[in-house]
Amino acid sequence: MKKYFGTDGIRGEANRDLTPELALRLGRAAVKALDDDECRIVVGRDTRVSGPMLEDALVAGLLSEGAQVSLAGVLPTPGIAFLTEDLGATAGVVISASHNTYQDNGIKFFGPEGLKLPDETEKAIESEFESLDSPGGAREVGNVTVLEDAERLYIEHLLSCARFDLTGFRVALDCANGSAYRVCPIAFEKLGAEVEAIGTHPDGVNINRDCGSNETDHLAQLAIDWKADIGFALDGDADRCICVDETGEVRDGDFMMVIVADYLKERDLLHPPLVVSTVMSNLGFYEALGEMDIRSIQTKVGDRYVSEEMISNGALIGGEQSGHIIFSEHASTGDGTLTALLMAGMVRDRRKTFSELAGIMKKYPQVLLNVRSKSGRRLEPGMAAWDKVSACQEALGRSGRILVRPSGTEPVERVMVEATSKAKAEEIARDIADAISRELEH
Repeated sequence: MKKYFGTDGIRGEANRDLTPELALRLGRAAVKALDDDECRIVVGRDTRVSGPMLEDALVAGLLSEGAQVSLAGVLPTPGIAFLTEDLGATAGVVISASHNTYQDNGIKFFGPEGLKLPDETEKAIESEFESLDSPGGAREVGNVTVLEDAERLYIEHLLSCARFDLTGFRVALDCANGSAYRVCPIAFEKLGAEVEAIGTHPDGVNINRDCGSNETDHLAQLAIDWKADIGFALDGDADRCICVDETGEVRDGDFMMVIVADYLKERDLLHPPLVVSTVMSNLGFYEALGEMDIRSIQTKVGDRYVSEEMISNGALIGGEQSGHIIFSEHASTGDGTLTALLMAGMVRDRRKTFSELAGIMKKYPQVLLNVRSKSGRRLEPGMAAWDKVSACQEALGRSGRILVRPSGTEPVERVMVEATSKAKAEEIARDIADAISRELEH
């Protein structure tokens, strides 16, 4: 079991959990574990106030072990993944805590193909991290350069993937005051779209604050007031995207994947006829794919696991309900800006509204609850709370679904219930959450 890395790298409160000392040590350990004589690392970050501090410390560690470092500055996570592969680097590193508030930050790595590092490599980094026993580094100190054209290269990549004419198409954007605050509006404007954007004035502490993919109310109202054809909300590092239709209705990753699959299948472009998702996808998602004769594969939560399964099965589309969508023909990881560009183009091409296209899927009411343990205990196999879960699932039968899992990024148990009514789902979710809470505090 990994000690430091979660499902999305290392994450914690900046300057308390994730300190400069830890970042420096991590940089040293990473170079040792990667074991490349010509080690070149691309480093990027989001707009958090702690980003430059952690970047300086991490880079110091990388340089002390002889790595050549290329600084991309503020750039979306998928932009760093793209540059890592495009420039032939050994690895890429992103300093970001994704959708979390500004107090948190994180460090995640990409391999030379732009994919998140496999568990084995992360374990090797952890092993090196714990075995470092002296302040000394390599005999030769590495060099650092600034990638002045990082943003331009990434935008050119996006436009090469989304070859649509969006002239006159009205697109509302919420860039979460995060790393896509420049890239996303520029890309849409270059395709001819009329753009109205919020969340484009980062100040270091307003990232994800009342904005972004977890707070879509302002975008929904903007879409209605401005009469947008479609709207998109990104998160802080822009690796995920949530859609808002022309009526202000929020449409998550399940809707987007179904609409994309339908678009490609209609044009005989979905080979194989397969979509990869996680266990969090809605029952309605699987029913919609089944009606289109499209196969689905489930993975555990985390876009890295979706990516691995897509590669194994040659899938073109995969993603998460949360908005991490992977188009394997164009990118190696979830890309919120690319997803938004392609979705807008497909909706425009179909000559229908997004709400009309979304009618292909009927979403079951879904309730998500987090159970945080004050005692620090975690839910384990054999605990009595599982009997409650089994009894509730038996009562639901095929008209609903229950999923209980530990969070990969914070110390909580997540309870998800789907049922034919919101009230029923809420009742069952609360019963299970109470049972888990009693068990953990017993």
